[in-house]
Amino acid sequence: MAEKTPEAAAGGLDAVPALEIDPILDDRGTRIIVCCGSGGVGKTTTAAALGVRAAERGRRVVVLTIDPARRLAQSMGIDALDNTPRKVDGVKGSDGGELHAMMLDMKRTFDEIVEAHAEPARARAILENPFYQSLSAGFAGTQEYMAMEKLGQLRARDEWDLIVVDTPPSRSALDFLDAPKRLGSFLDGKFIKLLMAPAKVGGRAGMKFLNVGMSMMSGTLGKLLGGQFLGDVQTFVAAMDTMFGGFRTRADATYRLLQAPGTAFLVVAAPERDALREAAYFVERLAAESMPLAGLVLNRVHGSGAARLSAERARAAAENLDEGRMVDQGDGKTGLRGVPAMSSEPSHPATAADSPARPSAAPEAAPTADATEERSSTVEHGSAVEHDNSTDTDPEIARLTAGLLRLHAERMRVLAREQRTRDRFTALHPEVAVTEVTALPGDVHDLAGLRAVGELLASPRDRS
Repeated sequence: MAEKTPEAAAGGLDAVPALEIDPILDDRGTRIIVCCGSGGVGKTTTAAALGVRAAERGRRVVVLTIDPARRLAQSMGIDALDNTPRKVDGVKGSDGGELHAMMLDMKRTFDEIVEAHAEPARARAILENPFYQSLSAGFAGTQEYMAMEKLGQLRARDEWDLIVVDTPPSRSALDFLDAPKRLGSFLDGKFIKLLMAPAKVGGRAGMKFLNVGMSMMSGTLGKLLGGQFLGDVQTFVAAMDTMFGGFRTRADATYRLLQAPGTAFLVVAAPERDALREAAYFVERLAAESMPLAGLVLNRVHGSGAARLSAERARAAAENLDEGRMVDQGDGKTGLRGVPAMSSEPSHPATAADSPARPSAAPEAAPTADATEERSSTVEHGSAVEHDNSTDTDPEIARLTAGLLRLHAERMRVLAREQRTRDRFTALHPEVAVTEVTALPGDVHDLAGLRAVGELLASPRDRS
């Protein structure tokens, strides 16, 4: 393995606890797992893989996703997900373990709130109001708020003993935590209360207030917002009057639910600077809000089965091959059997066979998916060479081997960059448990892929 830098030694994986996934899934006291983090880091796949693994270990699980790409439905063999939990066929665990999945329908969830907390006539007036339709379809923070509303609904039904939440793909990870309070603040704001005042006063006094008070600001607001829009807002506020307190109450209840001991937050990140910076910010915010953080899932981590061959040596060997020189030698035969010598001395072909420039001198530990592909290509190349030993200095073989060495050098640079980025995070947050998930060669598109991700999530961390 590559020698650790002083920075890595100070903040590497050896300095932080390992995140153990199976004990979290098996703990019946864990009722909610929230997968959060910035967009594009694999939250949806992680949430789905956790759901599959938990169900097959005996939990009754529902996975709530807010992923517009609909990858979760495809990976679970479901034609489409909607606002109703649907059972996933092909997942069955001991002790009645089952998996259900659903995709948040933001507007439908808002409609359900209105229908549940308003009389039929008032509910109909609200649902048909143009301002409500705009608010429920795209008001800032509405998606995040409705995700929490749906979480509260699922928890209240008590039909599942584990709820796995895939948080919305927000620009900032903090949107998820802020949304309930933000929407509640909007509904409790001075502007809304001013618009609501005529409805509360009622009768002639209310009409007088509406005619006098509203006329004072309707001129300015009408120019800014449009007279029709302002009228729609006033109608909406009047119809929603009895429901405003409920929004605040439920937002507070959801916040307390997220702080409860039965909730576990998993911050998901890629080994990239921006993603881990966002993860660090979220870790700090969760701590400030007294929310239970289980740990960090570092997703799509690259590896190599030939890590003992450094980028510098691989690059030097490639340059030697390009120039027709004999590559640097080391003790023992570390090269790939069958690759011919590349030497400036054609009469001594055995010398280059001892060269460490062959990238297949890999340890016997299980390689990553990318490393397997790398080694497979090397072995296939070497096997082909075994059948064509007609010349010791075949320029085509030299060119291909040099190219492979350069690919390996680039891979080792990626590994070093990812390690430095990860070690900066662990140095800042040594208290956060971490697990790494190896990058897979392709997208996860079925239950077998989700099971593979679950195995990687739960695998003991390699501390070698």
